[in-house]
Amino acid sequence: MRITEAAQRLGTSPRMLRYRDMLGLLPPVRVAPPARRNDLLRAHRRFGDDELAAVAHALRIERRYDISPAALAFGLRVLTEPGVRAEVAELGRRVGRIGPPPARALEFEKERALRLLRLPPGRPPAV
Repeated sequence: MRITEAAQRLGTSPRMLRYRDMLGLLPPVRVAPPARRNDLLRAHRRFGDDELAAVAHALRIERRYDISPAALAFGLRVLTEPGVRAEVAELGRRVGRIGPPPARALEFEKERALRLLRLPPGRPPAV
């Protein structure tokens, strides 16, 4: 279906659907080769069940968590780009919203060994 009908079904506007597409909140366009050269100039996104379901899901997330489409798109970027994820996590630690990274098993064993070395002579380790 065309964008106008899809927007009506979803209770939004064609402009908002184009914005969501620009933000990467729609599945990629499945492009069939044009029958004629001029058909390429008239190509429009068609909305099928997958696209409608993706937009409907995004709308539910935005309402539930009171966020904008841009915030949702950034959340997807954080999940898919390791560099962005690391930087956001570091910011979270610096502002106190995320605790320090969990200690690795080797670090735990190292700390345990250092504690044992600091015990007074003749005192058995606590088990």
